[in-house]
Formats: sequence, C-alpha cells, structure tokens
Amino acid sequence: MIGVGIIGCGNISAAYLRLAPLFKGLEVRAVADMNMTAAQARSKEFGPRALSVEDLLAANDIDIVVNLTIPDAHFAVTKAILKAGKHAYSEKPFVLTIEEGKELRDLAAKSGLRVGSAPDTFFGGAHQAARAAIDSGRVGEITAGTAHVLSHGMEHWHPNPDFFFLPGGGPMLDLGPYYVTNLIQLIGPVKRVAALTSAATPTRTISTPGPRRGDAIPVKTPTNIHALLEFFNGATITLSTSWDVWAHRHGNMELYGTEGSLFVPDPNWFSGRVDIAGRDGKIRELKQRAHPFAVPNMKSGDGVMRANYRTAGLAEMAQAIAHDRVHRCSLELALHAVEVMTAVLRSGDTGQFVSMTTTCERPAALPASEARKLLKK
Repeated sequence: MIGVGIIGCGNISAAYLRLAPLFKGLEVRAVADMNMTAAQARSKEFGPRALSVEDLLAANDIDIVVNLTIPDAHFAVTKAILKAGKHAYSEKPFVLTIEEGKELRDLAAKSGLRVGSAPDTFFGGAHQAARAAIDSGRVGEITAGTAHVLSHGMEHWHPNPDFFFLPGGGPMLDLGPYYVTNLIQLIGPVKRVAALTSAATPTRTISTPGPRRGDAIPVKTPTNIHALLEFFNGATITLSTSWDVWAHRHGNMELYGTEGSLFVPDPNWFSGRVDIAGRDGKIRELKQRAHPFAVPNMKSGDGVMRANYRTAGLAEMAQAIAHDRVHRCSLELALHAVEVMTAVLRSGDTGQFVSMTTTCERPAALPASEARKLLKK
C-alpha cells in the first residue's frame, strides 16, 4: 500500500479524494493547504488527516505527494516534495517554463525519485481505441489534423477564476495539456510550432453566483490561441484553444491519414464516441473494445453521464515504481507538452516559428487488460 498525501485542497482535490479509492495500492492518508481551514474541510469530508504543508512533507507514512496547487506554485511545491525525499505527482500544467521542468528532472534523477503529471485522460477507453486504430494502420500514416477546445471561459462557473486569466493560465496552459498530451500519445513528439494569439477583452466579469458575482478581473494572458504543430513524423496539426467563443461547430479532434480519417472525442474525458472513415469517405462509428476506463461513473455539469478516472495516472505510477518500470504519465512526456504549449505562446509574442529542445517517447498504450490491473474491482 502506497501512502499518498495531497497538497492543495481546492476544487480539483475533491475528484482525487473521491476517485483514489477505486485504485489498488493507493491510500490517501493526509491533506494539506496553506489555508488550514480548507484542509480541515477536506479531511472532514473524505477522512484523511489534515496537516500543515511542512508536516505532510515530513510524514513517515507518505510515499507520494500529489501537487494540486495553482499552476504558478507547481514548480516550488514539486521541488519541495522532491527535497523531502518523496515521489511527486502534479496536476497539469506540470510547470510553467522549460527551465523549471529541467531543474525538477535533474533533482529527481539525482535523488532517485519519480515525478509524474496529469493529464491521465489519454488512458481512457476512447483514446486508447483511437490509439489502437492508428497503431494497427487502419487510417494509414497520420499526415494532418485539427484540434479545437473553444468556449467562453471560466468566470461563468468557477468561484475564484482570477488565476485562469493571469500568466500561467489561459486556455492553452489550462486545457491545452489534454489536447497536446493526447496528440503526443497518438502521433508522437512535436518538432516545431507557430501561432497567433490575442485576448478579446482586457477584463472579465465573474458571473458565478456568490459573493464575488459582478467582480471585474484583469486578463493578462492570451485567451484566443491558434497554433500550427509540426510533428517529427511529418504530421501537421491545427490546434485552437479559446475562451472568446460563445458557440461553434468544430469537432474536438480530427486526424487525417493516408488511408482514412479518425474522429476523436474530447480528451478532457476518458470516454466518448470515436468515428472512423476509410478511402470510401464514409464516416462510421469505430467499435470500441470493452475498456474499464470507458464506463460512465459520474454526471458532468451539463447533465451527461461520463467516464472520469482521474487518479489513474497516479495509480499507474505507483505500480510502475513497485515493478521498476517506466510510468506512462512521465516527467519527459509532461515536460515536452509544457514546451509545446509555452512555445506556442512565445510564437504568438514573436511571430516566429519555435523549434522544440525536448522530445519524448510515446507513452505505452494502456489496453483494457492492463487498465483492469489498476482497479480494485
């Protein structure tokens, strides 16, 4: 049994605390937050003891610490976890600069510790079905595609959305990790990027019911990003992330191959319909093999039953540590995704193509048989 501690008791912590009991070998034993009241509230709701950050890092029964702090704190907190001699698993984005990521990589290597990072949604049955279709050659070699995540922002549902609109936030670094990571696991690493970026308004108004309703918050990062990604295999993908869109008809992800096309659902979720077309151009549903991470287990905000198995990446990392093998939500994968996203933003600033300085292997596929080994039932 791996003892798990959580630092950061905001909105996302509830998902980890609720879903961790589904997985073998994990026991969340303590939670911490700079705001002790928040830690005590999660302790009362889910059971793990509430500690200060310092006491959690010093606790002898904690082996892996999950970093659920705001993005701007990810680097400092993960560094503190490693310096405390514990493995670290971070919520996305892993870090905000490539330099931060490299420092954590070097520290982890020196201390013999593991670092993992969300997203783990590419473990989902839909995305593994798409992976299997590509790997088996059903659509030939992927040469092009599109990916879109477009909405009108976070101020309509989040009670404290300020950080989403500051440097380190924005749709590219907040939602881009799901799309970029899934593209890497489907196609491989990225070679270079180019982008145009903008922001529709200098402020946003909070419309979430509550004491801050009507507050104006500043926008200090691009909220409308349109990027071109060139992959090492030669594929070229258009990636658009925006919080300046009220409605659209774009699909989440379409991949075009030499033998057909593949239509992939939202990589922010584990399940969804995958469609495929061959040379005849007829689009039909791809029959997916039964996969444990495709079974709906929660109702989303729009009232739809969806599959949500966040914490799967943490559980898979714990098993990888136990069996001394590479974990799928690896530091190398997360670091490459961060470089892709920050390079997109830099290209938007400079108007120039930006080449990658990092690369990574595609994470191993996660077939149903291996996914089942992560679950208690």
